Amino acid sequence: MGLPKIQPYALPAAADIPAARASWDFESARAALLIHDMQSYFINAFEPNTSPIAPVIDNIRRLKSACKSAGIPVYYTAQNGNQDRRDRGLQADLWGPGMTAALDHQQITATLAPDEDDTVLVKHRYSAFQRSNLEHLMRVRGRDQIIICGIYAHIGCLLTAAEAFQRDIKPFLVADAVADFSRDNHDMALAYLAKTTGIPLTLSTLLAKIEGR
Repeated sequence: MGLPKIQPYALPAAADIPAARASWDFESARAALLIHDMQSYFINAFEPNTSPIAPVIDNIRRLKSACKSAGIPVYYTAQNGNQDRRDRGLQADLWGPGMTAALDHQQITATLAPDEDDTVLVKHRYSAFQRSNLEHLMRVRGRDQIIICGIYAHIGCLLTAAEAFQRDIKPFLVADAVADFSRDNHDMALAYLAKTTGIPLTLSTLLAKIEGR
């Protein structure tokens, strides 16, 4: 019922990214970065120091640095440990009780630790928008585009992108800065997003846009 043990797989390259139906132009002044669920409990499901998780952590670090330099606000999601069964809801039926309050469960990986001016949102459901003020925080800063990275691509990352779309916030999913249960799940998330809710792109493509290259 809990998380599977995830086998290593190669991240998609530029040639593997499906073409998006949307043709939105990325604008740094309208964007926010969401670093999704990079907590030890979820990271520990991967084989350490292998793809996809090792390059994903490094790519998120590079992405965050570029966003900070460009004045793009940074948001994190993080679940609380020892959730009450009534608060956890139907997720408990699929995934069990979830993480404990131990640091090796709850803590965001040290490489990506939030800065003082970053915002950490308590995660309640698959979508980061559920029971949070993420949309309000973005709107008051004039942000209607969201960059999504983290884990897991076909669950929280994809559902956050889908809800962003339904709130008229344009989602950009960084294909080599997300990780998943398998390459099939990863590819499915990119394909669904490209067809229905947003734009998948590589880190190098997005960095060029952020840096104006």
